[in-house]
Amino acid sequence: MGIHYNAYHEPLDYILKQGGSGLPRWPCGASKAARPGCGSQRGAGAGRGSDAAQLEKSGLAAQRRLSCGVVSAMERDAIRIHPQDNVAVALRPLAEGEAVSVDGQAVRIQEEIPFGHKVALTDLADGAMVVKYGAQIGHTTQAVPSGAWLHSHNLKTNLEGLLDYQYAPAAPRQPEPGNGADTFLGYCRPDGRVGTRNELWIIPTVSCVNRTVSRMAEEARRQGIQAGDGIFAFPHNAGCSQLGDDFETTQKLLRNLVKHPNAGGVLLVSLGCENNDLDHFLPVLGDYDRRRIRTLVTQDMEGDEIEAGLSLMREIAAVMAEDRREECPASRLVLGFKCGGSDAFSGITANPLCGRIAERVTDLGGTAVLTEVPEMFGAETQLMNRADSVDTFQKIVHMINSFKEYYIRYDQPIYENPSPGNKRGGITTLEEKSLGCIQKGGHAVVTDTLEMGQVCCKPGLNLMTGPGNDSVSITNLLASQAQVLLFTTGRGNPLGTAVPTIKIASNSALFHRKPNWMDFNAGAVLERGSMDEPARELWQLVLDVASGRVSTRNEENNDREIMLFKDGVIL
Repeated sequence: MGIHYNAYHEPLDYILKQGGSGLPRWPCGASKAARPGCGSQRGAGAGRGSDAAQLEKSGLAAQRRLSCGVVSAMERDAIRIHPQDNVAVALRPLAEGEAVSVDGQAVRIQEEIPFGHKVALTDLADGAMVVKYGAQIGHTTQAVPSGAWLHSHNLKTNLEGLLDYQYAPAAPRQPEPGNGADTFLGYCRPDGRVGTRNELWIIPTVSCVNRTVSRMAEEARRQGIQAGDGIFAFPHNAGCSQLGDDFETTQKLLRNLVKHPNAGGVLLVSLGCENNDLDHFLPVLGDYDRRRIRTLVTQDMEGDEIEAGLSLMREIAAVMAEDRREECPASRLVLGFKCGGSDAFSGITANPLCGRIAERVTDLGGTAVLTEVPEMFGAETQLMNRADSVDTFQKIVHMINSFKEYYIRYDQPIYENPSPGNKRGGITTLEEKSLGCIQKGGHAVVTDTLEMGQVCCKPGLNLMTGPGNDSVSITNLLASQAQVLLFTTGRGNPLGTAVPTIKIASNSALFHRKPNWMDFNAGAVLERGSMDEPARELWQLVLDVASGRVSTRNEENNDREIMLFKDGVIL
């Protein structure tokens, strides 16, 4: 099988030991005011060799512009994340020859180092282990002097092959109880679930009618048909000529969308001749409310199928008009966590901040869902050791190894995940990316794993199988019945799905550069020197979004997409 690999055991406690406020995380009577301050108001370096050439002067100048405003209160040049780290992260572009101080240690910069990239804090021999987050993130491929730039030209992953795992349960964290004030206004459905929106969704059974459903939604809006919080169509890439597991996955994902609690009504539109026609899909759908879920087979329609769809939507809308928001405890929330094009700051600000939210919602009896299995590779033991039982540990091992075998089956490298954007943002190896990514789960106990198309049924932190692909992973989270998504990004991404998608910028530069995309500025963690207040603000934003008091940028821009996972042959 391979080697035993054990990641570090204290993933979050290192954050901002210097400059933290020391306040309790969730004091009683925390403010429920609308999003105040820079943490809540909405409003790139390169590698060498095969990755990219060393930054030119003009590139460094651009980096300086991008980094402007990332650090204010703390006034640091670079940050060492964990006391055991032998690298620091540049909080601004560092120029050759300048002297910087890192935790009281003087470091002479040997070469220009881009914003967000790693600087060596000590002389490293060829083959030396590089430590970040208190864990090994790879090894040097040449001797690296103190003050030099560490990236793809001189740093390589340690990961290879399949791994053996041993259950070493971590001491469970003590939940922080609520005081009854953590509530939101949701739509209570007859099956016991709660929606954060009451929308009419038009869902095709097959991609052949994608434009048909889009035209239906456009025409409904043009004619002023009112249906709860809006009418939206969700074209996708599947349903025709699929076989085997792919076909089953498509059906499960679409079933869960049709029955999602944010959908107060659904118009299910079929072509009529597809593999996933209604004769094959409705048995998978099972029992459903025929007042709220209506079907239309376009090939069977005489004349205009658009008008027929509009007529059905008017009938659904009349039923939805009876729905009202009710106060619900936060334990009814299912939050999905998604990491976008991560930069070096994602693991310092945005993802640990999301970790606080995951802890909060699970402490209150709710559910958090993490996916993107390839972005767990290298840090998976952290999640395994937080399993609530041996059975859950074994399920995590199966999820991880199954996805690695998926790569092997297609003769693809397992550990080459960091994208060009990740690398420009300062991430070099998969270990480095994963150690940052898993922090979205905080210290929460892992209670279950989910397959694609499986609905969450166990409160706590759930891990869902699926790729890192943004469009696919947000759809998987949607299908798990998540009512709100938290999507962290250090590079920026306008993507959203059928449920409110809160975009969290890992750095202030991105937040101010793309105010039309971003909902929350996690760069405030560095600016304020504390995670406590930004965490409270983000949690309040989650409750406000869930209650419909605040809309997200993806909702305002109508950036709502789904993409179904496909892995196999098609006819």
